[in-house]
Amino acid sequence: MAIQSRLVEYSCDGELFEGYLAWDDSRSAAPAVAVAHTWAGRGEFEESKARALAEQGYVGFAIDMYGKGVRGTSVEENTALMTPLVENRAVLQQRINRAVEVLREQPGVDAGKTAAMGFCFGGLCVLDLARSGSDVLGVVSFHGLFNAPESPPNQAITAKVLCLHGYDDPMAQPDSLLSLASEMSEAGVDWQVHAYGNTLHAFTNPEANDPDMGTVYSADADRRAFQALDNFLTELF
Repeated sequence: MAIQSRLVEYSCDGELFEGYLAWDDSRSAAPAVAVAHTWAGRGEFEESKARALAEQGYVGFAIDMYGKGVRGTSVEENTALMTPLVENRAVLQQRINRAVEVLREQPGVDAGKTAAMGFCFGGLCVLDLARSGSDVLGVVSFHGLFNAPESPPNQAITAKVLCLHGYDDPMAQPDSLLSLASEMSEAGVDWQVHAYGNTLHAFTNPEANDPDMGTVYSADADRRAFQALDNFLTELF
């Protein structure tokens, strides 16, 4: 087994994007998982998750929601990049659906077995992928944002949904969790939420250490969340 990786350029609505693909070259065709990035843009964190997926026998694809080479380096820059997509969910959904389409086109991908996972802003992205009616088998939100679009598309959600959530996350408070639960149940979705007590936002990121902002790494929640991911992907594929 040898894990390979390469960058993949693709276009969406006339703009250029670039994802990071990782795979095990000993496999001829494998299920694939898109990895949606945090509010900072695609970086080493997401690429490491794509490689970890490849080590588990999947094809991992760290997608790009902002455009090739676009990445924030501060709270202000990150906010400026994320906000237009949070406010225009049609564009957000168009971009993530395009990324999944590109993933399915890659050699070595079993196009009928795809899923998506995302972190923080990326968690919102994969929930919106499901909300758009995508036929991915499942989506996984890690410490994601839950708020539904103000005018959601009239599409049936067929993907299974797993949310891995810090219960004390100031960016996704209990009322938003309850709203998500109601939304998913009313839509007849096969959904789960794993809420980790005494756990804040960004709990899977070892670099997160800002209690004032509410972003703190938790080794226990991180370990538990990735075990839940492993179980979920095994069930899907």
